[in-house]
Amino acid sequence: MTEDFTGFFTDHAILGISLGNWILAFCATLLSYFLARTAIRFVFRKVQARAAAGNRHLSYMASEVLSATSTTLLLLASILIGIGLLDLPERWLNRVSSLWFVVAALQVGLWVNRALALALHRYFSRHSTTGTFQGSALATLSLWGVKVLLWAVILLAMLSNLGVNITAFVASLGVGGIAVALAVQNILGDVFASLSIAVDKPFEVGDFIVVGTLAGTVEHVGLKTTRIRSLGGEQIVMANADMIGSTIQNYKRLQERRIVFEFRLTYECSTEQIKAITRRVETIIRNEKQARFDRCHFRSFGESALEFETVYIVLDASYNVYMDVQQRINLQIMEAVAEVDAAFAFPSRTVHIASLPEAAALPPRAQHVSRTEHA
Repeated sequence: MTEDFTGFFTDHAILGISLGNWILAFCATLLSYFLARTAIRFVFRKVQARAAAGNRHLSYMASEVLSATSTTLLLLASILIGIGLLDLPERWLNRVSSLWFVVAALQVGLWVNRALALALHRYFSRHSTTGTFQGSALATLSLWGVKVLLWAVILLAMLSNLGVNITAFVASLGVGGIAVALAVQNILGDVFASLSIAVDKPFEVGDFIVVGTLAGTVEHVGLKTTRIRSLGGEQIVMANADMIGSTIQNYKRLQERRIVFEFRLTYECSTEQIKAITRRVETIIRNEKQARFDRCHFRSFGESALEFETVYIVLDASYNVYMDVQQRINLQIMEAVAEVDAAFAFPSRTVHIASLPEAAALPPRAQHVSRTEHA
């Protein structure tokens, strides 16, 4: 009876391999998958124990790296273990060996990819003034470049293990790369523009910038585009090449505001009134705690008014603070002009028409006409 039962598994074959050998391979696959999953959970518990002991950063890194373990690759590795127990021909065993390398390389690549991402995230977060990683152009480019290099090396290693001529493959990639570069030169222009942004840093995430007629706060700097949140609330997406090709005003790095403003008085003002006005304007600005006086001058004789120019520095970069200071100065200048009995000028023109020599015989009203036109 026992011999008949044993003979059933040894005599019956599937694809030239005995049924008993298939069952052994299947059991080995299940056992290896179960043991691998158990080992991973055990390591996770160890990591959590170390985190509780105070080594939180390394424990977090280890847990994040282990979380990149692929269940699919783990199952494939378990299947390969079971296949290794089958009585396969020599050529199939060599292929299984190559598949082992592919599975191992992919899993190691996933672990290294996650470790590099975490390391770069930590580095740029610590060295960024805004504490932002994803919005930084340099961080995005660094992560992208490291990932491309890593998976290129892994791909070449797998192809080499599978018997592909790497030298010819790399040469063909070089020729194809030139054709692709010519086809996507606009995209590559934006990519290199993002590299320029990352190196020169004309702006960073969180900066308020003005590019041409567009103004807003930078939210994200990508490989191809930069996203800006405008004052109106909408999001503006602009190509990096266009950003670099334009004049960029970065107000986030503004420490002080230099303000130049003008006002005009009528020609009826006397010399003493002009001197008094300039002194009063200087006193008004010097009394402002958030402003530093620079100068106030009677600049020129305008077409219809006496023109004054005043310069001062606002000690706060905020636009709202500047407007508050300017408003207080304007109101006090109005009061000062009224106190010295002067008047603000408005656009006007006086036209004098001289009489002709023979106009003596004409009525007096026609001999001389003077009128004032107001705009």
